[in-house]
Amino acid sequence: MSRIGRRPIALPAKVEIQIDGQHIAVKGPKGQLSRSLPPLITVRQDAQMLTVSRLNDSRPARQLHGLCRTLVANMVDGVSKGFERRLELVGVGYRASTQGSKLVLNVGYSHPVEIPFPPGIQMAVEGNNIVVVSGMDKELVGNTAARIRAVRPPEPYKGKGIRYLGEQVRRKAGKSGKAKK
Repeated sequence: MSRIGRRPIALPAKVEIQIDGQHIAVKGPKGQLSRSLPPLITVRQDAQMLTVSRLNDSRPARQLHGLCRTLVANMVDGVSKGFERRLELVGVGYRASTQGSKLVLNVGYSHPVEIPFPPGIQMAVEGNNIVVVSGMDKELVGNTAARIRAVRPPEPYKGKGIRYLGEQVRRKAGKSGKAKK
């Protein structure tokens, strides 16, 4: 049995869940999320606990068990608390700002890079070099943060670029000069 899949999911007080066959809808203070699960996985609600189980012990069912439990748990956490990713811009003259529903990045290109906010995602800029991506869908928050990071990933020689806050960038030694005799 999957160690992750068999753990029950505790429902916070303000979260409501509706299970309609394989379709699950979770509603909370931050909003509403829904997802359809594969037919090999079932979800059961007992008072304030959710249990994710599989129909049989086939290989595909075992593979999906822990994944589906984590997806449902992330939906519950998202509508109650939300998720956020922080990105840091490192480099001389690198800065970010928001204009309406767009994030504008000045990261060393000849033009500013504009990234529109996806629906359900909020972006904020702290100072000039910290971008906060937040929302209730963990997958969408992570994908949006990865798209922003891909504009100028950190390079290994000077460490300039966009990185996750706290990310360690492995530095390389540059060219060594001509050896003296």
